[in-house]
Amino acid sequence: MTSTVIYPHIEKTSPTEPARLQRLPRVRVAQIVMDYVAYGWSVEEMCRQHLHLSLAEAHAAMAYYFDHQEEIDAEIRTEWKQADNQSVRSPFFVRMRTQGLL
Repeated sequence: MTSTVIYPHIEKTSPTEPARLQRLPRVRVAQIVMDYVAYGWSVEEMCRQHLHLSLAEAHAAMAYYFDHQEEIDAEIRTEWKQADNQSVRSPFFVRMRTQGLL
């Protein structure tokens, strides 16, 4: 018998689509995780920095990440590769590259 874990506040409509917040479908779990990885922010700090994000949504996103880390990490790697291939660099990207963080 298999069981399915349900993540409140998170939806994933198909295996090829990224996991997103139900209330804010433009916000992907990977975007929330990037704050955790890049800045080491706690869930509470993420909510302070992003006022649109509820504490429950941030916790659900992190729970989904820890249960599907390989999937989300691959999504983040793909996004970084796409950004790296762009000819026009954002000031943030240039600053991070100059500091050796990318």
